[in-house]
Amino acid sequence: MIRPVDFKFNEQTAGNNKFQIASTESDVQTLALKEFDGFVTLLREKGVDVTVIDDTLQPETPDSIFPNNWVSFHDDGSVFLYPMFSENRRLERRSEILDGLKEKFEVNHISDISFYEKQYAFLEGTGSMVLDRTNKIAYACLSVRTDEEVLNNFCLLTGYQHIAFQAVDNSNFPIYHTNVMMCIGDKFAVLCLDSIKNPEEKKQLALSVIDSGKEIIEISLEQMNHFAGNMLQVSNASNESLLVMSEQAFLSLKKEQISKLETFSRIIYAPLYTIEKNGGGSARCMLAEIHLPVK
Repeated sequence: MIRPVDFKFNEQTAGNNKFQIASTESDVQTLALKEFDGFVTLLREKGVDVTVIDDTLQPETPDSIFPNNWVSFHDDGSVFLYPMFSENRRLERRSEILDGLKEKFEVNHISDISFYEKQYAFLEGTGSMVLDRTNKIAYACLSVRTDEEVLNNFCLLTGYQHIAFQAVDNSNFPIYHTNVMMCIGDKFAVLCLDSIKNPEEKKQLALSVIDSGKEIIEISLEQMNHFAGNMLQVSNASNESLLVMSEQAFLSLKKEQISKLETFSRIIYAPLYTIEKNGGGSARCMLAEIHLPVK
């Protein structure tokens, strides 16, 4: 997790991220930092091993709080660096962050596919892809930030297969990142199937999830707009399964959805309203999960 020093509404990303709303508050950074620190405290209280890295004032990176878009970590010791849509987000890729992680974790290989930026083709990490790491399936809704050619290359390099589709919000505007409309857990999947208008693509996605042994828990477009798809399942030091989300996401869920999710994981949530409003991302976006072997 990256602790922000200058979090704010990013003009460069707002054109295709309809979850972003410019705040009228003058102390956005202060409010966001309080939310961030509270979130970290909650995770640690629940036994989650959290690595926090402080951001720097220079270069200017207003979205650095969402590190899962520029980097992903894998259990074979590989690290992937991704091509980013907005120029100021490309500055988030910092080699010193990876150097720091090498003190605790095994890094065997770094695959840098950010060169696709020169071709104006992007794949923003585990925002663009929701990974079923067990079954090696990469789910991706295609958008200006999620290019199918780059997705294909990632799959060739990793041995993943991909399920690609088109997804839109309730105004038929393309959804910018897959991880706002779906979450893959070990035995379940949270899906906003209403966002997929093509019946064949919807069927293909649902069948892939079911065939991989997971139960589908559907959310509505309205719940998606409250970041109910932006969840991440993690394990704590006791190997307990936790489902992490924001308070806004949790409050949007119906009792029966909560009851079903609680059969798979203990739900934990934190208030992230300032971060969600200005950044257009939520709890899952703030977590770059580290699957690297521990030294």
